[in-house]
Amino acid sequence: MFAAERRQLILEMVRANGAVSLRELARVVQTSEVTVRRDVRALEAEGLLDRRHGGAVLPGGFTRESGFPQKSHLATAEKTAIADLAASLVEEGEAIVVGAGTTTQELARRLARVPGLTVVTNSLLVAQALAHANRVEVVMTGGTLRGSNYALVGSGAEQSLQGLRVSRAFLSGSGLTAERGLSTSNMLSASVDRALVQAAGEVVVLADHTKLGTDTMFQTVPTDVITRLVTDEPPAHDDRAGTELQALADQGVQIAVAGAGGEGGDTVPAGRQPPRRDMPLPGPRRGQVPGGSPQLRSAAAVVGEREQPQSERARVADLRRR
Repeated sequence: MFAAERRQLILEMVRANGAVSLRELARVVQTSEVTVRRDVRALEAEGLLDRRHGGAVLPGGFTRESGFPQKSHLATAEKTAIADLAASLVEEGEAIVVGAGTTTQELARRLARVPGLTVVTNSLLVAQALAHANRVEVVMTGGTLRGSNYALVGSGAEQSLQGLRVSRAFLSGSGLTAERGLSTSNMLSASVDRALVQAAGEVVVLADHTKLGTDTMFQTVPTDVITRLVTDEPPAHDDRAGTELQALADQGVQIAVAGAGGEGGDTVPAGRQPPRRDMPLPGPRRGQVPGGSPQLRSAAAVVGEREQPQSERARVADLRRR
């Protein structure tokens, strides 16, 4: 494929989807990410699109929302890994809320195996994924159906959430920045997501690396309200995503990074400081040895161990021997 043909196809994909990752562009045009990155730079110089970490978006700073058919084919491997890791946070008998989105739909498919679970959702896709699950109760909000993402929105959905209290909310969105938090391109969806957050004790955001640093029109969850971010490992060359992760961690968000190839692993990205919020974490799952996942310990505990003077540790050891 000639460069002109590649660039035309790249433009068509960005215009159709609003935002596309370099990985996806390289796969479609059947070339390397290095070549695609060069094409994206050339198109940006012509004012036809804007570069973002690991991808390209429509020009103008704020991305528009893609429809469900387009979003369902973007970053599928990353969404699968994120859903696997997020599902491991949910315990038997919990009551949670799950928002609309393709990543939360993947999460719902895995939650079908958690007995005694109660899931409150405004998403028809999440409800469908759990419809035949044994011992999982699904509670739907009211509202008006928004066909582009199969979600219930409007005053009916918001009113049905009043007085509700659950342990966690699992939400996705169109963009995530340390400055504004989670955001989306639709006002009605943002309003319902805010109502879901009000009902939860903790907020877990599911966002693949292509959404990091992307800012969209309507804020749904401010950064200081986000308890944890579950994401995938950004590409090595994606300095912007790494910088955004560090900024989120600096503001107290716990960062959980899903392993490559769909294998989940609750870790802090290599070379970056652990999150600073001393937030209580879920108890060990069945068959897990308590303390067996050092990355799940609070940052305060880790820092405290590192800062304990040598003489103090020696004194404690001597008292234990006595």
